Amino acid sequence: MIITKSEPFTKEEIEKRKQDQKIIIGSLAMDLKRVAMGLQRGSFKMADRFKEEALKRGLELENQKPKGYLKALLNKTKQKLSNLDQDSAEDVLMYSTLFQNFALKRM
Repeated sequence: MIITKSEPFTKEEIEKRKQDQKIIIGSLAMDLKRVAMGLQRGSFKMADRFKEEALKRGLELENQKPKGYLKALLNKTKQKLSNLDQDSAEDVLMYSTLFQNFALKRM
């Protein structure tokens, strides 16, 4: 989603955008948690399905042009998701928790 307009954003528009980003980050955290649970249980089909969902959420978040910590965290998460194995469950769960904390801190 690319937003272009000639006048500055209103306070309401900024708050709505923050709320949208919080929902995307929270959804990404839940998808990552499900990936970790699938890997831990040995249900690789489940893990792959939620990995795809997490990657879609990551693209949604990238479209909002995140900066700093969030951008770095998103990049590290994508790298980890590209090389999944059973030992990746702890790392994916850690990223899930970091995104969840970021979303809670955001509001």
